[in-house]
Amino acid sequence: MNYNTSRPYLIIPEYGRHIQKMIDHAVSIEDSEERQKVAVAIINVMGTLNPHLRDVPDFAHKLWDHLFIMSDFRLKVESPYPLPAVEELVEKPKHMPYPQRNIRFKHYGKGVEDLIGAAVEKEDGEEKDALTLAIANLMKKFYLAWNRDSVEDKLILNDLNRLSKGGLSLPEDTELESTQAIIKNTGLNVSNLNFQKKGKKRPKANNNNNYKKKKY
Repeated sequence: MNYNTSRPYLIIPEYGRHIQKMIDHAVSIEDSEERQKVAVAIINVMGTLNPHLRDVPDFAHKLWDHLFIMSDFRLKVESPYPLPAVEELVEKPKHMPYPQRNIRFKHYGKGVEDLIGAAVEKEDGEEKDALTLAIANLMKKFYLAWNRDSVEDKLILNDLNRLSKGGLSLPEDTELESTQAIIKNTGLNVSNLNFQKKGKKRPKANNNNNYKKKKY
């Protein structure tokens, strides 16, 4: 039995072994005109394998690039597009540095800090006030998702003021979205909420082994 592991390596396996064999055959053709016709025919077959990409810009260019790559650049034919640079194909990708950023309150996340920074830059007015209130409600949602317990609005308002370094503030009597509404709208798992208070333990699930056998 002939296993794929014993067969020649496929450079782009998505096209399959039959396309690879066609390209290898085209490389072996000595007549330049015949080799050009075969190359165009192979491009048409490769395009037929991905009909949903025919309208994608530069799709034909990509097919020709794949043709030369799969031939290991041994196929000598004329292409309507510039040949892909071998150096770019073998070049290692540049190292992407991991973002090093100290998030003060990790349960709020980096996105909230970015929103707060953008809100601080806005001019005072109704738009800034509305944005500040929206951010505070978002912070409360994230807090409940992290802590899954009740949280006082005063704590959220204080955290907002600290994260904005005093740039954003809301009146102390501001009422944020209720905890019940947030839990209902976000679908948070609240099965443990009533058992997180002191002195309360969550009841154990029923176990069939705990049932006493009845005597008959």
